[in-house]
Amino acid sequence: MDSAGSGNADMRSTGSGANDAVSVDADDTDNASEQTHFDVNEFLAGIDAIFDAHDAGIKAEPYLQQALVDAENAEDHAGLLTVLNETMGFYRSQGRHDDNQWIIQRAIELGLRMGLQGSEAWTTTLINAATGMRAARQYDQAEDLYRQALDNAARTLPPTDRRMAALHNNLSMLYSETKRLPQAREELETALHILDSASVDASVDIDAASTHTNLALVLLQEAQTSPRANNAVEKDAQTAAAKDADSTAQREELLASALDHASQALHIYRTGHLEHSAHYASALASYAQVCFALGRFAEAVQTYQRSLAVIAECYGTDTDYYRITEANLKSAQEAAEQTQDQEAHHAAADDAGVSSESDRGHSAECSKSADRNEIFAAAEAPETVSSKIGAADDHANDADNNESNESTDGLVTSASSDAQTSQQVSHQTADTASSHQSARQNSHRSSRSNHSDHQPAGQQTAIRQTADRQTATQQPHTAQPRERISGLRLARAYWNEYGKPLLAELHPEYRGRIAAGLVGHGSECYGFDDKFSQDHDFGPGFCLWLADDDYARIGERLQANYDALPKEFMGYGPRESTARAGGASRRVGVFAIGDFFERLTRYRQAPAASKPHEWLLLDEATLAATTNGEVFADPLGMFLKTRQGFKMMPEDVRLALISRRLGMIAQAGQYNLPRMLDRGDGAAAWLSINEFANACCSLVFLINQPVTVGYLPYYKWRFAALRKLSRRMATRLADVCEQLETILRLSSAACFGGAGFGEGGKGSGPAQGNIQSIVSHICAGIVHELNADGLSDSSEPFLEWQRPYVEEHIESDAAVLHSL
Repeated sequence: MDSAGSGNADMRSTGSGANDAVSVDADDTDNASEQTHFDVNEFLAGIDAIFDAHDAGIKAEPYLQQALVDAENAEDHAGLLTVLNETMGFYRSQGRHDDNQWIIQRAIELGLRMGLQGSEAWTTTLINAATGMRAARQYDQAEDLYRQALDNAARTLPPTDRRMAALHNNLSMLYSETKRLPQAREELETALHILDSASVDASVDIDAASTHTNLALVLLQEAQTSPRANNAVEKDAQTAAAKDADSTAQREELLASALDHASQALHIYRTGHLEHSAHYASALASYAQVCFALGRFAEAVQTYQRSLAVIAECYGTDTDYYRITEANLKSAQEAAEQTQDQEAHHAAADDAGVSSESDRGHSAECSKSADRNEIFAAAEAPETVSSKIGAADDHANDADNNESNESTDGLVTSASSDAQTSQQVSHQTADTASSHQSARQNSHRSSRSNHSDHQPAGQQTAIRQTADRQTATQQPHTAQPRERISGLRLARAYWNEYGKPLLAELHPEYRGRIAAGLVGHGSECYGFDDKFSQDHDFGPGFCLWLADDDYARIGERLQANYDALPKEFMGYGPRESTARAGGASRRVGVFAIGDFFERLTRYRQAPAASKPHEWLLLDEATLAATTNGEVFADPLGMFLKTRQGFKMMPEDVRLALISRRLGMIAQAGQYNLPRMLDRGDGAAAWLSINEFANACCSLVFLINQPVTVGYLPYYKWRFAALRKLSRRMATRLADVCEQLETILRLSSAACFGGAGFGEGGKGSGPAQGNIQSIVSHICAGIVHELNADGLSDSSEPFLEWQRPYVEEHIESDAAVLHSL
């Protein structure tokens, strides 16, 4: 794994235990000190030994704290990053989330200083940080970190790399925990699509089996949490009945799909002759879970019995895993017995002629349904087991019971969950881990040797089957009003509902060649759309992107098929396009990939790094529109590859733009603004503030690397994007946004307040003073950031004089890149 331009790194995930973390070898980056006296391998062996001896509760923290000191004293940045990641996992496993916040922040800041962006080590550090934040229930920050990990992985991994599937699995866990089940399902479907594309033989791919299981469990949870119309008060009985019928049909469809995915998972294990794998036990338990929800209690009993047999074979019977699954079996047996008793009762009543004719008719139609509902009411619903790629369950405050795994692929994904107590739900499942089918690369260390009482020693895993997902108990759910759906979510749902079937039915031979998503102009592509956005260029729709030769063959026909799709969907539509979003400028429909990018940028693909003048012709707003949105599917990876080219702004171009922004900030904010205020030219001062603010906004994005955070969009969404970026962990110059908004609030008084303006007739003086003070503060922060990034070693506060230092780092001698 290349990192920071040199060396290899060996990475570990913060899977479920403290001793699952990123590990970066000392030669992973040029920043590592050659005179280091910190031995990373010795440190890892030591922490492994502590966990092997089950002494983590006493010895792990002092050992980790001493290692932090030793690595810092040795100035071994790579070693320090390893220790920080190990510490992240330990604190998370102990439930010490407040302590972990500081460790996470340190790890991210260190990785940035080391220049790890664009490396697999950075991806894994982001994943570990996201997992820690998710365990702390800091879901917004966790989601953002996972998204950063996805963006970074896109630079180092091909779109169909199975490690990308691991990331989508992790993100699905977050969505599941935050009750965003449709999003969780979408992430798993994306992961499954990647695995299908990457697998040599999907019929024996254990990663695919685990993803099928997770999909089954999400679908099951969706079915059990879907609104039930008969629990709402309806004035119109007919309306209530219709809603109840719709709800029942939706639930049955979800359960049928859950059963299909659970069955596919079992089929993969059987086809691969993995029936004696511990992970097969988890797949069996998940299938039983679905059977239980369907009321197929006898089948659930049989499947749980088979699961128990595999658990006993692999782990023995004296484990929590066995005991929890045994309790699940008992619940299923009780439900099955109640079903048998009630069916026998009704049969006996009918034979004895107890019921009247009408009663018997009613019984024939309704008794099974009613009895089954009674059983569901009496029996506690099962808690779901989930099988995750690179994920594990955190047993808080019990580090010795944590499982640990290292990726066999190099990119270790990790995810934690704060499992709810078993007392809440009696029908539960425990977590297991499943081995990855890929061969371990020689550059990777052996699997972490900490093992719980149901984790066999020496097992090397990349897929973990966990109890992260919990199914809601069979409680009544009151129908809730539908929340407004975003344009991206609407597009993805419309694609799933109509786009996929369209390709499967009318163009099956091209289904594996067409990309789909929503990218380009429009607030929904940035994720900034709201209720005010729906009055124009909004509605169901998505893009289909084809290779040039494929478009030449079927482009027009496919566009006609697309145009024939329903115009209304989920209560939205038909889509009404304005003049600038219709015809040749349409935002949705069928496109050749090259044509699509050429319409946005005038380039069919990103300019070469050797043509900086062409890059400089692409303003940031254009690049933002070219790289925003979401890609729902891309079997060939061709669209993502082209789009990624526009994300990868050459470093010389980025530095040249940073220099230009420094010049404008200096001229508009530090020089001309005070002069215009002194002259009393409020209009000129106001324009100076505008130029200063625009340059600062751009600089924040450029400093934070566009390949990671994207580009600054056009003026309408400039501050929305800056606010979003400023909320991210480890964002550099994060306070600039708030300071700029303060300047804008004060600008009216400062520029046009006059002598008698304001309370007590103080005039515009206080506002002018505040603005100039904030400008100075922003510029000082910029100098500090330039120094920290190694772009300048000068403390000169006037930013114009910082430009030569920055431009010294530009390698090309192209005149367009230099100011002097």
